[in-house]
Amino acid sequence: MKVKGNHVILSFILIITGFIIALSYQFANEIPKSQFITDGQWKKEDELRNEVLFEQSVNRNLSEELRAIQAEINTIEEEIAIQERTYFNLVEDLERLRMVTGSVGVKGPGIEVTLRDSDYVPDGENPNFYIVHELHIQKVIHELLVTQAEAIAINGQRISHRSYIQCVGPVIRIDGNTSFAPFVITAIGDTDKLFDSLHLPGGIRDQLLSDQIEVKIEKKDLLMMDPYLSERG
Repeated sequence: MKVKGNHVILSFILIITGFIIALSYQFANEIPKSQFITDGQWKKEDELRNEVLFEQSVNRNLSEELRAIQAEINTIEEEIAIQERTYFNLVEDLERLRMVTGSVGVKGPGIEVTLRDSDYVPDGENPNFYIVHELHIQKVIHELLVTQAEAIAINGQRISHRSYIQCVGPVIRIDGNTSFAPFVITAIGDTDKLFDSLHLPGGIRDQLLSDQIEVKIEKKDLLMMDPYLSERG
């Protein structure tokens, strides 16, 4: 019997196909059972995945809350810093006010202004035109206050914002206390600023000299003044 070519090819294909099927079956049997994912494992992985997503959501919410708290803390810290600066400025203003009003003792650099009656009175002239009056002292004090003197005293007597000066003949009464010439006015503050303010052209010094008042202005490294209240007893 003669075998045709088509039969040989078909037989060869069948043999190859059988070999592939057998090889696939053997490979499938060799795969460990642990590599197969069961429904239980799928369920557990899904639960774990959901837990991770939940934790990530919680972390995001906590991070947002933390940022909000940090922003609130920053705002509070800024408010506290502003309050501290305000408090510090108030304390400085209070101390400056106490010095100006004379309620506390004070020491520091400043100037000393001495006013004397004129030694020479021409014949026939009124001697009152050649002596120191309260107006002269008030001019000096006003200029010193404008130049931000921290404390002022006349002949060692501290004056305050309520002080009054009254001329009684050749003497002057300061807050009811009698004081005699020469009048020494001391002022604590910026030494150069106070000194220069009295030496302005046409200023206080020139006006006093024009009124025949002897004027001496000196810078002092240290002046000390008692509280105004202690002087009044």
